Amino acid sequence: MTHQQTIEKLRTLRLTAMADALATQAEQPDIHGLSFEERLGLLVDQEWTYRENRSLARRLKEAKLRLPAAIEDIDFRHPRGLDRGVVRSLAAGDWLRAHQSVLITGPTGVGKTFLACALANAAARQGFSSRYYRVPRLLHEITVAQADGSYPRFLSHLARIHLLVLDDWGLAPLTATEARDMLEILDDRYQVRSTIVAAQLPVEDWHNAIADPSVADAILDRLVHNSHRLVLRGESMRRSRTT
Repeated sequence: MTHQQTIEKLRTLRLTAMADALATQAEQPDIHGLSFEERLGLLVDQEWTYRENRSLARRLKEAKLRLPAAIEDIDFRHPRGLDRGVVRSLAAGDWLRAHQSVLITGPTGVGKTFLACALANAAARQGFSSRYYRVPRLLHEITVAQADGSYPRFLSHLARIHLLVLDDWGLAPLTATEARDMLEILDDRYQVRSTIVAAQLPVEDWHNAIADPSVADAILDRLVHNSHRLVLRGESMRRSRTT
């Protein structure tokens, strides 16, 4: 089999990166100084990296994060009570493997959404699926799913996602119906999946923002216990950038 035939067969097998790497090796005069095992290892590494990058790109696309945020881009200089060590610990992902939650609260403009998206980005890099929703949009999609009969399938889809990001929690009080729908989602995730909640409203006020007290108890039981809390403070970062 000729060198070119080998490359074509690799492409037929959808080993595109390996084929490209083999073609590149042929153009490197010093490549013959490597052993067969070393050259093969380089080819396999190229294919593995290519597939990992494609998988990451797919996970990030499916996550639909509101911001292209990354842990490395978090500004720790702004005085808002954000601990670098805590963020680095969360970025490592142990809380995801333990199926815990992260609750991010603070006034508008202090970077809650950015931080939530950065943690979701870190999760995607480690192979976890994630999905970002503003709570009002999620509630709208639930209503649509109930109307067209896809509600059970929609719930099943949400339950399979490793990390669900709920932004703008408590922006408006949850009605009794909305609270029950939210409980269905959170109950499916309790102790088997992870959730990030970002809210202007302090955790202590969440109960009062849910119309049905008994459902509020159940929601908070599934969210607050076994969670990491990040309480941000200070002035809006948007305002500081314009002054």
